[in-house]
Parts: sequence; C-alpha cells; structure tokens
Amino acid sequence: MPLPRALLCATTLALAGPAAAEPFPARAAVTGVAAGDALNVRAAPSAGAEVLATLPPDATGVEMLGLSPDGTWARIGRPEGEGWVARRFLAEEPADPRAVPVPLACLGTEPFWNLTVTAEGATFSTPEGERALREIGRGTGFSGFVLAFDDDGATRDLTVVRAACSDGMSDRPYGLTALVWDRDGPVLEGCCTLAPP
Repeated sequence: MPLPRALLCATTLALAGPAAAEPFPARAAVTGVAAGDALNVRAAPSAGAEVLATLPPDATGVEMLGLSPDGTWARIGRPEGEGWVARRFLAEEPADPRAVPVPLACLGTEPFWNLTVTAEGATFSTPEGERALREIGRGTGFSGFVLAFDDDGATRDLTVVRAACSDGMSDRPYGLTALVWDRDGPVLEGCCTLAPP
C-alpha cells in the first residue's frame, strides 16, 4: 500500500536532516500555589498588569506558548485571547519534541472542522457529524509531525507544524498550525492546541 501524501512529505523532510527542537508550545502544571489560592493570569508580563483570570493551584495541562524576553513570564492561550503567568509557578511537563503530543485538539473555520487525538483514539467532526478515525501511520523528525488515519476506507492526513496560528474568529493564539486533507476533499487549514479537549 503506498504511503499517504502527508507521510511522504514528512519522510522527505525528516531525511533532509533534523531541525532544531522548538520548545513551544509545551504543557505545564501549576506549582507552588497554596491550596485555596489561585495563580493570576495577567494582561501583560508584569506583576502590576491587569488580572484577566486565575488558574487553580492544581491545574495541569496549561499550554505555554512562549516566554517573555527575560524568561520570567509564560504566555498562555485563553479562550478569549492570551495571558501571562509568572513562570516560577509553572512546572513544565516533560515531553519528547519528536513525539506526537497527546491529547491534541485541532480545529478550523470556513469550513468548520475538529480533529481530536487522545490516548483512546481520534475523532473527526464537521457540522454534518462526527466519526471515529483509526490511526494507520505517523511521521516525526522535523518541526512537527504527521498522522495518517483510515476514515471509513479513505485516508485522512493531519500535518502539524510548530508555528503561530490564528483561528480567524477569536483572539486566542495557538502554537501549532495544521493542515488536514484526504484524496478527494479540499485541504482544510487550522490550528491545534495541547490543552486537553
């Protein structure tokens, strides 16, 4: 059986040589915050900036998108945009930059679609409905990764690259850009998040 298009592309990029590992986006857990207290999410990387929201002291899966120039503040994505939290209160969860991060939630608009990958499997949904996908291949080794799925007899490919992304409908920043396609359909563009679905 021939390899899917996206897997061939990933293999070609991987053979071209390894890219420098990009540390972001990355998942982190809140640490050092007392029970009953909360970690402030601020509008700018400053203790004097407006508080936009809070994170509970036991929060996990916080998606860090980058650091302030001095490295003391972490930029995080929020449903309404972005925010900043003091880096000393986040413990980065270890991750292999060559591995496919799970959970992973990808989405796009115009047309609307979602592709969610968890340890239990993957689902692809559009306004017309949702269906389970069976993974049939993956490729890593460049500044992203590729997953190939069997979608009811057709191959659906997901290519994800570590690059800033906007969903075009909100102010929320994303650290991963995605392309989804199958042999007969249009290429779908979108963004992915490491935050649990």
